[in-house]
Amino acid sequence: MTSPETPRIDRAALDRIIQRAAELQTGERDVGDNLSADEVMALGKDVGIPARYLQQAILEHQTTVTTASPEQGLLARVVGPAQLQAQRVVQGKAEDVLASLAVWMDKNELLVVQRQQAGWISWEPLRGMQAAIRRGAASLDTSKPKFMLSRAEVVVATVTQLESGYCHVSLSATLKAARRDHIIGAVVSGTVGVGTAGVLAMFSLTAIAAVVPVAVAALIGVTVIRGFRPITERVQLGLDRALDFLERGGVKPAHELPGRGPGLLDLLATEVRRALTAGPESRPSGRTRPPDDKAKP
Repeated sequence: MTSPETPRIDRAALDRIIQRAAELQTGERDVGDNLSADEVMALGKDVGIPARYLQQAILEHQTTVTTASPEQGLLARVVGPAQLQAQRVVQGKAEDVLASLAVWMDKNELLVVQRQQAGWISWEPLRGMQAAIRRGAASLDTSKPKFMLSRAEVVVATVTQLESGYCHVSLSATLKAARRDHIIGAVVSGTVGVGTAGVLAMFSLTAIAAVVPVAVAALIGVTVIRGFRPITERVQLGLDRALDFLERGGVKPAHELPGRGPGLLDLLATEVRRALTAGPESRPSGRTRPPDDKAKP
């Protein structure tokens, strides 16, 4: 008889196993309720966690506690937040982190730089023919996810230097226009339904005929409102994906970053300019002269 195959462990199960193992290991030690950073570093050394990872986690916890401020209010709870945020502590210098992030956005998102200052940069959606060409080219490439931040009005990155070799990166995306469009769509559908119900109530003897359009309009409105949640989830995933890139070795010194290559519009413009400026002698003639049968004396 063959032994049954060992079950595989997925990423979610692996995270739970590692977390539980850390709890069991630290549970054997007398750990107080409040620890200093040095005590946490010493405890991490005992359980075998590399100091640089533990230091990065401590800095990330401290900055997250002091800077996180999720949107509150009725619209945020019912429809969804109009301001999304993701933050993390990564290794590297502030200027290198910002430059690497700019290269990532230029390559993987439909965004163009709006403003840039020391430690801060903002993007807005890329529009026009260039955006259409990039969308068309991306639709033919199924090897990587498509653009995730294209529905955001503004994406802002703030990089703050912490201790030597560590930076706090905060990304935020604004979705006020997208949320407003969904709310307007729901209100319009409700208004149309109520108006239709009023007209039917005037010309119909049964109340059911007036209730049906109201129910249909309410269903459409709820569907429109719920359609905003997938947008926020995708944009949030796009912010986290950019931070994953920085965290997993994407930060490079400025002189090692690849230069921005020419886009499709640049290549097309270059070819058209080359064809227009080419001299008559470089263009092939459409007619060829037949050779003389008689040689000159």
